Amino acid sequence: MSLRTTLRKVLPTISTTEQEALDAGDVWLETGIYQGKPDFNGLRSIPVAKLSSEEQAFLDGPVAELLNMIDDFEIQNSDHLPKDILDFLKKERFFSLIIPKAYGGREFSPYANSTIVGTISTKSSGVAVTVMVPNSLGPGELLMHYGTDEQRAFWLPRLANGTDIPCFALTSPEAGSDAGGIPDEGIVTMGDYQGKRVLGLEVTWDKRYITLAPIATVLGLAFKVKDPEKLLSPEQNLGITCALIPHDHKGVELGNRHKPMGVNFYNGTTRGDKVFIPMEFIIGGQKNIGNGWKMLVSCLGAGRGISLPAMGASTAQVSFKSAAEYCAVREQFGLSIGQFEGIQEKLADIAGKAFLQESMRVLTTEGLGMGLKPAIVTAIAKYHMTEIGRDVLNSAMDIQAGKAIQFGPQNTLAQGYIAQPIGITVEGANILTRNLMIFGQGVMRCHPYLQDMVETIHSDAPKSDAKFNKILRNTVGYSVSNSLRSFSLGLMPFTAKASSRFSEVRPYEKAINKLASKLAVYADFSLLVLGGKLKQAEMLSARLGDVMSYLYAAMASIRYYEQKVADENKVQAQAYFHYAIRWSLQQAEQALFKFLDNFPSAPSKHFMKLITLTYNEKMPKISDDLVRELAKQAQLDTQIKKQLTHLVKVTPNSGHDINEQAYLAKLDCLDLLAKVKKALKSKTITSGTKFNFTLNNALTAKVITEGELEKLLDYNTKRERAISVDEFDFDMNLLTKDTTEVERKIA
Repeated sequence: MSLRTTLRKVLPTISTTEQEALDAGDVWLETGIYQGKPDFNGLRSIPVAKLSSEEQAFLDGPVAELLNMIDDFEIQNSDHLPKDILDFLKKERFFSLIIPKAYGGREFSPYANSTIVGTISTKSSGVAVTVMVPNSLGPGELLMHYGTDEQRAFWLPRLANGTDIPCFALTSPEAGSDAGGIPDEGIVTMGDYQGKRVLGLEVTWDKRYITLAPIATVLGLAFKVKDPEKLLSPEQNLGITCALIPHDHKGVELGNRHKPMGVNFYNGTTRGDKVFIPMEFIIGGQKNIGNGWKMLVSCLGAGRGISLPAMGASTAQVSFKSAAEYCAVREQFGLSIGQFEGIQEKLADIAGKAFLQESMRVLTTEGLGMGLKPAIVTAIAKYHMTEIGRDVLNSAMDIQAGKAIQFGPQNTLAQGYIAQPIGITVEGANILTRNLMIFGQGVMRCHPYLQDMVETIHSDAPKSDAKFNKILRNTVGYSVSNSLRSFSLGLMPFTAKASSRFSEVRPYEKAINKLASKLAVYADFSLLVLGGKLKQAEMLSARLGDVMSYLYAAMASIRYYEQKVADENKVQAQAYFHYAIRWSLQQAEQALFKFLDNFPSAPSKHFMKLITLTYNEKMPKISDDLVRELAKQAQLDTQIKKQLTHLVKVTPNSGHDINEQAYLAKLDCLDLLAKVKKALKSKTITSGTKFNFTLNNALTAKVITEGELEKLLDYNTKRERAISVDEFDFDMNLLTKDTTEVERKIA
């Protein structure tokens, strides 16, 4: 018995749905990371993402107008999305960002799509989701790639101009993460359609969590097809299929709503019991029966990298802007709270991760803009950017404390905080994405020989043994080469390569190369020692996936610093860059140590440590000095700070407007405030019960002039408004600023 046939008995087979998922999409930068040789030349040769004049005009025009229309507090306290907003979205073709111009769409780039969704998300998560869904996985994209000419010609113009609103129904009560296990089915049969007897499908389904379903006019539906009478094929089970069904088609049930975290976007159910549909409803026609899963995972591989990562980046930017301005304006114990190291630690983490989030958002959409569908990279972006968004938002909530938990229009964090868990659950729940997808797909797609080896092991073709032996020799040579490279870099770390033209970048480039070389060795040994059991060892494989992810994040930070930060701004950006990349490298290194600590074979664990010389942490640390420097930079009004909060468009009288006015007023008064504090310290003046009384004392003592008093009083008015929170009467009716002032005067 050959080694191949022995392994065939041990290794589990790959199911059809698993194989289709593995084959979907492209591999990209993650391949070099996995193989221990990150492709920095490829990284630097990627075309830089820029908005076209048309895309910029859309942001400056319809998007800006939309933001001014949105009152998110009012939306979240209503039962429906305002009709004027929904009509505006249709009129301005917000639902057609990815539809080609030939069909009336806008045909924007992935970078523009991401920027638009991220910008809207800073004002309203509910409106952002409403825009996001038709431009992500759904009927529009499926039709573009797989629809018949007739289907595209009919549906795409209607989707582009808002005549039809689409939804796509995949998730069932019995099948969430295991989408391949959906119980919904269509039976091949004859039925009546438009007065004729035609071949079609009798479909029964029960779907939930379907965004836009309550207002959709066309339903995209995924179900399994069975052919018991063998009208189409000798096979009875024909596989997952996607169809497009008008909402008013007989038997279609749409309308019941869910209430996801109280965030007001339309989400609900759809059901149907033995609904007959003709073959022409199948996306791509009858020939696409059974191709639905392949179609879905291929499209999701691209869409996953746009909308939810954009919302993660917008969360970071809102958190950064809001927390930084509050830190500068809010005072306790006679100092702005941004001068306290406990606050600085949180603020620096928010600022550094805002840099990291924007770096990953830009790089991922640049890859998509090249026409790639990098399934692993987009899974990395979706998982880590939604998780980092949750992390920084928690830190921002900590900084603003009482102000952050008082609900109302002035609160810049509450709606995002409520909505944040939603992004964790969709387009692949985060636990699934981290534990099964990132490394699970990565190991099969990025290893140069593994997929061929597995296919050959289970092959019945002649000469399979000879083919397997050749692949095995190549695999052994590949593993030996990885081990020698990693040992060499461990023994002589100075030999690691770096080609950046920036001296501050080169040490990090070397560090990425060294960590990647270890990852390649550990991945090889995992396959050798655990074999097919690695699939079940989710905690181990997830840590290797984390290494891939954080090295991708580090590479994204390098690219953003080199390509997107103007040379004249690099000095002010360095603290952001150092924090972002050091955090990423530390996370990658810690994941490696956790992997080693928990590896089930002690001899293999010790050999891996020896061959990679991994005995202690070597990545550069985030020092207290770096935290202090970044926290200081984060409170300055610099170009890099504006760049890292560019998704936040300030609209008049919004919470961001109130905060920003106070923040800028304080920066303009720093010298005057220092003069007043100096007079207080020297006891030239005494403090009043309120700050404006102190200022009057300073004027009387001629510490400040009349003009300076007016400037300081203006700042103090803006400061008081910025640190205040919304108030409601006893029946929880919102009190406006004018109403509150009148009631105080009466009292």
